[in-house]
Amino acid sequence: MRARHRSLSRRLLIAPLVAALFGTILAGAGFSPAALAAPEPGWDKDWAAAALAVNPAAATASGQENPDFGPAKAIDNNPGTRWSSNAAEDAWLRIDLGATIRISQVQLVWEAAYGRRYALEVSGDGSDWRPFYTENAGTGGTTNVHTYPREVVGRHLRLRGIERATPYGYSLFSVTVRGGVPAPASATERNLAYQHPVFGDYYQHAGNSPAFAVDGGYPENLRDDATRWSSDWNANRWLGVDLGATARINRVELYWQAAYAVDYVLEVSADNRNWRQVYRPSASEVAARRADVKPPGEAVGRIDRVSIGTDARYIRMRGIERRSFHNPAPHLAQFGYSLYEFQVWGTGGSGAARYPDAPPNPGGSYQTTFFDDFTGGALDRNKWRVQRTGATFNPVNGEAQAYVDAPENISVSNGLLELTAKWKPGFTTPNGGKFDFTSGRIDTNTKHDFTYGRVSARVRMPVGDGYWPAFWLLGSNVDDPNVGWPASGETDILENIGYRDWVSAALHGPGYSADGNIGRTEYFPGGGSADQWHVYSAEWTPQYIAFFLDGREYHRTTRDFVESVRGQWVFDQNQYVILNFALGGAYPAGHNKVTQPYWGLPQSSVDRVRDGVIRTEIDWVRVEQRR
Repeated sequence: MRARHRSLSRRLLIAPLVAALFGTILAGAGFSPAALAAPEPGWDKDWAAAALAVNPAAATASGQENPDFGPAKAIDNNPGTRWSSNAAEDAWLRIDLGATIRISQVQLVWEAAYGRRYALEVSGDGSDWRPFYTENAGTGGTTNVHTYPREVVGRHLRLRGIERATPYGYSLFSVTVRGGVPAPASATERNLAYQHPVFGDYYQHAGNSPAFAVDGGYPENLRDDATRWSSDWNANRWLGVDLGATARINRVELYWQAAYAVDYVLEVSADNRNWRQVYRPSASEVAARRADVKPPGEAVGRIDRVSIGTDARYIRMRGIERRSFHNPAPHLAQFGYSLYEFQVWGTGGSGAARYPDAPPNPGGSYQTTFFDDFTGGALDRNKWRVQRTGATFNPVNGEAQAYVDAPENISVSNGLLELTAKWKPGFTTPNGGKFDFTSGRIDTNTKHDFTYGRVSARVRMPVGDGYWPAFWLLGSNVDDPNVGWPASGETDILENIGYRDWVSAALHGPGYSADGNIGRTEYFPGGGSADQWHVYSAEWTPQYIAFFLDGREYHRTTRDFVESVRGQWVFDQNQYVILNFALGGAYPAGHNKVTQPYWGLPQSSVDRVRDGVIRTEIDWVRVEQRR
């Protein structure tokens, strides 16, 4: 439950700063607010309420508590009314939206009688239903479900109950449905990108996904925090649209928030693989954009209208340089790219474009592809890489120890791997860092990197405030400067911060990292404890990652859940295994509130390291994959 690889101080800027970024409009040379094209009609339309306005029977249900709580009350745009179902686990609410649309977002506002488990489903004909979101641990309140990057197109929406959280029926104040009819093939000029599949690399979170750049909407003053795509904090980011078929592209209109691209290119492709540049701002234009440096509270947005005149099916904006908000610009004063709208004006194209399906689950049965039971006399360097603070990576998380390559910290004996913490006041790392403790960290990077599988280890840990052993996976592209953490993804199979009775597991990725991770704390059953031997496992598939304690599943996070409510699923690429033993730092300090003598590490735990042997022991590690 921590950010392990790099400091995430910059994430603290997002909410207060981005919301305040944007002042009055700079609409590009020669443009004024009056000259702006109007947003697509109904881009912010609630399709459920609109359907009810023309069809009083648009909402139907399996039942209702009484006539005052009928299904129409959930879509009547009145926050004081509600639908309350009959008291049945499988109760349902169905909405006929009146037209086939690409659904981009569904908002549920629950009354106190909410669903603990339920599914949202879509249908073209009202009888053949396909689920696109399943909730297994609902907490009520307001839930915003985003559909990107899944193909959720249909006329009918259904909420199907699976398990109630109370003895009463399901009760909803409102169901709001956003989306639109994808732009069809056209013989006359129109915005061909509207509601078409749109793609990018890394974005901030589910509420700022690429889909919001083609919903037709932007604030007329181009200053409000309205629907938009926001990349993560990297200059090399892109956003592209599939027009569905070859189109004649006349022009592109980019409606930027203040975090615009100083330099970028527009590229087109026939096959989504081979790209051809069709536009880049001139050197003088780039210089003028670069010179427009203002602090976030004063910075303003702009519109780029670019004539193209070419044929292509795919078009993308690829960022080269981000705008700066200070001069000189400290690293933390920059944001990602922020784009209200990516409009592609022309003829042709097609409404048949669709998002691809997620990768299928691998077939076959599990076969062991990596195993180490530490039966030799030393660490097998053909299987493991030893990490060294200040040499192979930098300090992380405010931890008190330096990782070193020394037998007293990393040893193999009696069929066990031992990671031992040592008291070493004034220890100096190769790059000059000073630490009072040393410990061990090993991984399989470049030795065994893999995608999908079942990963297990048998581990025994010390108990004591601030002792922080972990068994986890990290994306193999974490050191790529165009990726980094958390875009690389991180899977924490086991973490313990010195408490006897519980351990934790978590996922970290864009929009759900550090303290905002998707995780679970699990208490040992039957009086078990962390200083006993236990087997910790994770099963990683394209559709979910599940966590196990001694063979019993206790937590599962699905791809649909991550993409719907948190952010990007970044677990379809290689990861590698890590074992380490840390002392103190952000995660322990968040629980034990210790600040002295070390952050998250009290004097009592320091004394035990200084005067005794405090170690984490690993009996074996196994990776299995389907073959």
